Amino acid sequence: MIYKRFSVVLVLMISILILIACQSKQDKKIETERTYQKITPEQAKERLEKEEGIILLDVRTEEEYKEKHIPNSILIPLQDLDKMVEEKISDKDTTIFVYCRSGRRSQSAAEKLIEMGYENVFDLGGIIDWPYETE
Repeated sequence: MIYKRFSVVLVLMISILILIACQSKQDKKIETERTYQKITPEQAKERLEKEEGIILLDVRTEEEYKEKHIPNSILIPLQDLDKMVEEKISDKDTTIFVYCRSGRRSQSAAEKLIEMGYENVFDLGGIIDWPYETE
């Protein structure tokens, strides 16, 4: 009789542990499903004119930024992104448009921002495709 109760309790405990493990895996899956979106220069320009609080994030080098950048953008070079972004962009719900020269670094930066928990990340691509004002 004691062995039968022990077996029932053991089966219940194992079942509970399995359910907890499955839920944990499901939660991790949901976290990894977050992704950034692509945005065209035209879409970005329209949103920048209509919405407040959008961050234009340039992930090129300081030299490239000094040479030419989109007005009102902030610079955080890709290699410094993980060290500096939370200091400059603390709200992870902020809408961020990321750009670089041609689009390769902006894609890497967008992926990294998503991994860091930022929710509204858009890859604008390269400044070479930006047909609007630069400074």
